[in-house]
Amino acid sequence: MKSKRHDKIIELVLTKNIYTQEDLLQELSECGFQVTQATISRDIKELRLTKEMDDQGNYRYVTGAKKVLDSVSSKFGTIFSESVLGVDYAGNTIVVKCRHGMANAACATLDATEWTGVVGTLAGDDTIFILMRTQDDAATFTKELYKYLSN
Repeated sequence: MKSKRHDKIIELVLTKNIYTQEDLLQELSECGFQVTQATISRDIKELRLTKEMDDQGNYRYVTGAKKVLDSVSSKFGTIFSESVLGVDYAGNTIVVKCRHGMANAACATLDATEWTGVVGTLAGDDTIFILMRTQDDAATFTKELYKYLSN
């Protein structure tokens, strides 16, 4: 039960603005978790949630994962632009051609970010295959990846 509750807390913090323990308590209650304020306090400590100022100047709970994702996003652009030679797609599959030996690094940074429509990736020595949910997703994502190419 505790791990399910922790998973739900992380999901709530990532998807909603949770400003107080009371906000979190109410959200958990709406999701079917009946817990006390003391339990919420322990969960926050165990999950290492911190507060960060939002765009309106209010402090809300965030996970360390957000900071890691921001860091990964900036690293993605650097690694991708230095590693990738070209991107193309056919159907719902994207093919990314990389410099020799660089596909694994580029793919690892791609996997560490959350891209809509990506089902999975497979990297070889100089090629990455990205399976997308639909052909439209593949076309959209290919255009997005082009932005990271250094020309």
